[in-house]
Amino acid sequence: MGEESTMWNFEGDKHLNKASACTIRSFLTTVKENLNQNDDRPVIPLGHGDPSGFPSFRTAQVAEDAVVDAVRSAKFNSYSSSLGIIDARRAIAEYLSHDHPYDISPEDVFVTVGARQAIDVLITVLARPGANILLPRPGYPLYEARAVFSHLEIRHFDLLPEKAWEVDLNGLETLADDRTVAMVLVNPGNPCGNVYTHEHLQKIAETAKKLGFLIISDEAYGYLAFGSTPFVPMARFGSIVPVFTIGSLSKRWMVPGWRIGWVLTSDPNGILQKHKITECIKSYIDISADPSTIIQGALPQILKKTPESFHSKTLNLLREAADMCHARLKKIPCITYPSRPQGSMFFMVKLNLLLLKDINDDVEFCIKLAREESVIALPGAAVGLKNWLRITFAVELSSLEAGLERIKDFTLRHAKTE
Repeated sequence: MGEESTMWNFEGDKHLNKASACTIRSFLTTVKENLNQNDDRPVIPLGHGDPSGFPSFRTAQVAEDAVVDAVRSAKFNSYSSSLGIIDARRAIAEYLSHDHPYDISPEDVFVTVGARQAIDVLITVLARPGANILLPRPGYPLYEARAVFSHLEIRHFDLLPEKAWEVDLNGLETLADDRTVAMVLVNPGNPCGNVYTHEHLQKIAETAKKLGFLIISDEAYGYLAFGSTPFVPMARFGSIVPVFTIGSLSKRWMVPGWRIGWVLTSDPNGILQKHKITECIKSYIDISADPSTIIQGALPQILKKTPESFHSKTLNLLREAADMCHARLKKIPCITYPSRPQGSMFFMVKLNLLLLKDINDDVEFCIKLAREESVIALPGAAVGLKNWLRITFAVELSSLEAGLERIKDFTLRHAKTE
């Protein structure tokens, strides 16, 4: 029988394509495909949050030495517990306990393959028929992608640009119902560069308790706060409402390729245990990929011995870069922004398309910017805010300066004339 007559019983899952289309990587791939290969100038990447390739953002020597020591010890070549090596979990608990009102137990920590797997775990565990989740707009689109794939209904609440991207609490109350399982909070903010005050976080916790859902606090950029507002972990409010905190080494230590993260449960009232959420997390992790034992083995040394001078240097670099963005972008007529970044690595800016010719939206702006100036920026559509841009300033200052100058030249070339 010829192969053409065989009736095959398999087919690709269309939901995967739909979920993938939501991601930052998908948008950046489209933009990068339009780079001019004949442009000899270096490509300036202002579209994604990975400064690890720039010398100024190299990770701490302590971290590199810890990985080498873990490899050479030959103690971490075997399988680990699916929940993570106990010494790694203990080190994470101690690290996070420094800024919490109570000591965190290793039992409250699950080690994951970066923050991405942590998102996968929590969205999968919370998804059930008819349930919905509240996601910020603008927000980090991986949550949306995972929710789409898990058939979890998405409802968007707004972040208010005129209020330093605070959560629209009235909007939360309008959106939530008895099938709302969680809301996602990203602090420090990706994509907005905001940092929430203690008072605002407490109001969010009290609102979530009133409405009966838990909080997923994405703190991948935890402690990368360089403005006037200090970073406050959401776990401080675990006695008000159950909180899952997502964290990782990726951003504070500038090592996203090491793929090590964690989920912290903050629930002194035992609500998650009572509703069997913790049990489900353990079950799902049991059938998931394990994080590298080598990096887990290095974690205690990394978390305990990294000098404060390394973190201070990073914050100073980010502050200087954010100030440069502010100084340069405010001189471009078609770009405005509601507030300066206070943390993370990003700046959300709004395009005034009425001042530009031959550009219809933010995606076209980024495609033409890549083609004409070899600068990569992220369209706001990727994070849920059409006709805005997310600009990453965590690059070498010389590259950032050149990239901002090219953006200025591009907007002048496309400016409408009287």
